[in-house]
Amino acid sequence: MRSVRQGVGADVDLLIEVHRRLAPSHAIRVARMIEEFDPFWYEEPVSSQNVDALAEARGHINNPIDTGEELYTKAEFREVFEKRAADILNADVCNCGGILELKEIGAMAEPYFVVMAPHNYNSTTVGLAATVQAAAVMPNFLITEYFVNFTEVGDAISVEPLRVENGYIKLTDKPGLGIDLDEDALEHYAYKHFPTRSLREPGQEGP
Repeated sequence: MRSVRQGVGADVDLLIEVHRRLAPSHAIRVARMIEEFDPFWYEEPVSSQNVDALAEARGHINNPIDTGEELYTKAEFREVFEKRAADILNADVCNCGGILELKEIGAMAEPYFVVMAPHNYNSTTVGLAATVQAAAVMPNFLITEYFVNFTEVGDAISVEPLRVENGYIKLTDKPGLGIDLDEDALEHYAYKHFPTRSLREPGQEGP
C-alpha cells in the first residue's frame, strides 16, 4: 500500500476493495493499517448480508465505508441506513430492479447523508447508459464504476458509444437510454459459458 501511494502521489484517489472477505475484527485492523494512506473509500470490508457486523466495523473505522452490490431492493437497503452501516452505496442498476429502484434507493440514502456510487460491472453499454440516467437525477450522486477493459467490445457493439471525457459522460438527449446496440456486431460476441469459480482453499494460498 505504501509503495502504491508513493507511486501515484497524493493527487490520485485510492479505492480499496475488500470484496466482503473479512470479519469485523480483521476489517477494523486492516483499516487502521491503511488509514495513513488516506483511501478514498474502503469497499465492502464485511458482507452486507450481515448488517450488524458491517455496522460494527464501520463504528471503528475512520475511512468511508462503501457497500451495497450484494443488496438488491430498497427494502434491503433500509437496514443499512437505520444502522448507519455505510457512508457510500454501490447499488447496481442491473441487480437492484432497474432505474426507478436505483433512483429510489438514492432518495432513501439522501436524508441519512449517504452518497451514491453505483456499481457498474456489467457493461459500458446498456448497463452504463441506465446508470447514467439514474445518476443524473440523484443530488447525492458521487461517482460510478467504469471498466476501461470493457470499452473495446462495448464500442464495437454500440451504434454511438458512450464516451468518457475528462472523467465525465455527457447526458444524451436521445430517446430512451440514449444508446443503441448493433445487432449484427453482437453476433461476433456470442455468449460463452464460463466454468463456476470457487474460493481458493487454504492450501492454495501463499507461495
